[in-house]
Amino acid sequence: MNAPVLAADILKLADAEAVLTDVVAQLRAGEVIPYLGPGLAELSKPAAPMTPEALAAFFGTKVALPRRAKGNAWASAQHIESMKHRSTVTALMTEAFVPPVEPTALHRYLASLPLPMIVDTWYDGAMRAALNQRNDWGEVQGITRAGIGEDRWYRFYDAAGAETDRSAAEKWATVLYKPHGSIVPAKNFLISDADYVEVLTEIDIQTPIPDVVKERRTGRSFLFIGCRFHDQLLRTYARQASKRSSTGKYALVEPDTLTKNELRFFLAQGMTPIAVPLPRAIEIILAGA
Repeated sequence: MNAPVLAADILKLADAEAVLTDVVAQLRAGEVIPYLGPGLAELSKPAAPMTPEALAAFFGTKVALPRRAKGNAWASAQHIESMKHRSTVTALMTEAFVPPVEPTALHRYLASLPLPMIVDTWYDGAMRAALNQRNDWGEVQGITRAGIGEDRWYRFYDAAGAETDRSAAEKWATVLYKPHGSIVPAKNFLISDADYVEVLTEIDIQTPIPDVVKERRTGRSFLFIGCRFHDQLLRTYARQASKRSSTGKYALVEPDTLTKNELRFFLAQGMTPIAVPLPRAIEIILAGA
């Protein structure tokens, strides 16, 4: 059994800021991949739900949910899909995320850097909007396999939003990876339990992870920004997306909100939790802009 992560294992105060400053230098050099959670875009105070719990609550305002599904976005979407239709889930996700999310200063700064890859794990289009100042990038999104009649796990889109292919992706200066899909450009959503059944069956052997993602993470570190890992699905995706990367993994955290499962996850993944509030962390990252 893993030993518990102690409070002393979380970098705080001056130590945390010093480590973050070093990580940021590596980020600017393209050696660190930013892995964005909804907590970053939430800073722009969007109308869209920006946590799994908020998304579950949104579903609950539209459909009567059983007790077992309340508070759980994936179970809520599965109930709606089972009782109504997949098209209802897609329509509700579209309603939730159609209000545009304004990119934060950090989104725009990341878009200005020559990063080989940016991972963005929520359904909003803020990172795409920030990258639209360039034309040398593209996006790969996870897609649901439910009812599509295709043996595909993801789709590629160029900077203009047109669907393209792997050969084009290999030439992009920056790849935006949206493992759960996005409202833009094509309303791809992995959200229901059924969407994740096949993915989670094969994700340990990396089949659902695009080759371009595997190639670009090799030898690089990850910085997790605005992420929580209190749900098994969120932990699984973070672990598998960063698999076989460099040993350096760092996560910006709010220590008082961390669960025991999150602390165990940091230990198991060799991830360094950095206790710098997100607004202050953004100041540090932008300091050299």
